Amino acid sequence: MASFLFETHVMGAGPTGCMTALALAQLNQRVVVFDPQASDALTARSRAYAITHSSRRLMQRLGLWDELLNDLVAFEQLDLRDLAAGRQVLFLADDLALKNRGHSGIGWILDHRPLMTVLLRRLQDSPHVHLHLGGSAAPIPSLDSLVIAADGPSSPTRESWGIHCWQHRYRQGCLTAKVILRGVQANQACELFRPEGPLAVLPLGNDQFQVVWSAPMQRCQDRSALPPSEFLDQLAGILPQGIDPDLLLDQPRAFPQQWMLARRLSRGRGVLVGEAGHRCHPVGGQGLNLCWRDVDVLVTSVQKGGSAKRIAARYGRQRWIDLILVGAATDLLVRFFSNKNSLLVGLRQIALQLLKSSHRLRQLSLRAMTDGPMRIARALPD
Repeated sequence: MASFLFETHVMGAGPTGCMTALALAQLNQRVVVFDPQASDALTARSRAYAITHSSRRLMQRLGLWDELLNDLVAFEQLDLRDLAAGRQVLFLADDLALKNRGHSGIGWILDHRPLMTVLLRRLQDSPHVHLHLGGSAAPIPSLDSLVIAADGPSSPTRESWGIHCWQHRYRQGCLTAKVILRGVQANQACELFRPEGPLAVLPLGNDQFQVVWSAPMQRCQDRSALPPSEFLDQLAGILPQGIDPDLLLDQPRAFPQQWMLARRLSRGRGVLVGEAGHRCHPVGGQGLNLCWRDVDVLVTSVQKGGSAKRIAARYGRQRWIDLILVGAATDLLVRFFSNKNSLLVGLRQIALQLLKSSHRLRQLSLRAMTDGPMRIARALPD
């Protein structure tokens, strides 16, 4: 494949920035990657990601899937419970009709450290990639370079381009922790809707689970500062009967939650990918998958050719619908389920009963979670 006529600069070497750089390097594009953090710091975060089939397909195209297969923990069941409404829906892999296509999971959980280790190694080994990590000044792009801002929600690159954002900060914060639990099946993920906010329990293998616990921000901060025994006691008090925490494996982290969308996703030769351009509530595990769909669309735009400005403008137009629909869907879920309003509780009981009794509704729901609301009525390709 012939090389493209311009160089690409990726600002930010997190999971989305690295994935962008790797995807473009496989097109024989010369890619310069900059991040002020060194590789050790980029790898060290204690968190895990929910991986859906849209991300699985991208990872397979880039040759990452087999390399990370031993680190991916599949879940074939998704246990959704509304604790205030007293309703439960169990989603199975059959609801996605994927068992005969070689992928039996609804999704996978992937820890940050092995993901970043593989991504950085692949970038270091690529002859098309020049890594600049741990420095204070980014290399200066040439006048015809495509510049990709993947430097997070407080993106200094976005600010330097004068792009403003629509945003809403939730009263809820989010607390993440890794724990050992008893009473949860190894192949099962849980999403518990509670009046103070949703609680996700994600399998990491060997009875280890990532807990993503939404609650008012001050409560999250207070819980993150508790001694391990008191933290586990509070967690035990809100988990469903039969699920018991045994051991806290890391230091819980609390951080604010917000919906954010940049008012434009491109300017001149620059584009915003990942959390530099958007954020949504973590309910449903949409965050990283939404970011990696940015990568997919950007690569397609590059493949169609044209100048850096034309590629940037094309990408900016194509990403809007998915970002708006996912942001609206996650926001609606949180507002609808995070309360004890008697009218809404009654509506939720009806909605969840319909979901429980209808394979078609469960299928549509999982497809929306897997590929975004735009593809809700489409069959998933292999």
